Amino acid sequence: MIIYPFFQHYNNFILKKHFKAIRFIGEIEDRNLPILLISNHISWWDGFWHEYFNRKYFNRKYHFMMLEEQLQNHWFLNYCGGFSVQKKSRSMIESINYTVELLNNNGNMVLIFPQGEINSLYNNTIVFEKGIENILMKVKNQVQICFVVNLVDYFSDVKPTCYFNFKEYKELDFDVVSIQKSYNDFYSQCIEKQINIKA
Repeated sequence: MIIYPFFQHYNNFILKKHFKAIRFIGEIEDRNLPILLISNHISWWDGFWHEYFNRKYFNRKYHFMMLEEQLQNHWFLNYCGGFSVQKKSRSMIESINYTVELLNNNGNMVLIFPQGEINSLYNNTIVFEKGIENILMKVKNQVQICFVVNLVDYFSDVKPTCYFNFKEYKELDFDVVSIQKSYNDFYSQCIEKQINIKA
């Protein structure tokens, strides 16, 4: 599909145009498993940052879950890995099952925003909805889970820098409470490090 290669080039262009830099902070080993990215959702830019991250570290086939109304407004994202979810509807089960199907293939990466909507960058806690737990309970094979925390600062520059923090979730507990706690611990650590970054 010609749209996706165009989207990759377009992504490179707009990130360079609108950001001073994308700084990747973290280490992760590619274990040749399907990858589930769990990330905070702070802006329209999130999906673009993650696509760039995927190409830099994993080069998987990139997929991301979006609210149905957002995907309708940006229809071209259907051809770039986007698929819809409609909260509090029967179709949400279909979206969960489709996500499970994707995560049963080692060649895929799936991005999920656990809070289900865009929240302020200044939130202290990320509250997970239960969709992630439902997905992980249904996946038949091993999945590599990666936590991502996106933070943005300008300092003295005209353009912002995106600080893309990431790490692998290596615990054996796949219930939503354990994952949410681990994610929020990582989130707090990233905020603390960000406060101490020098411009």
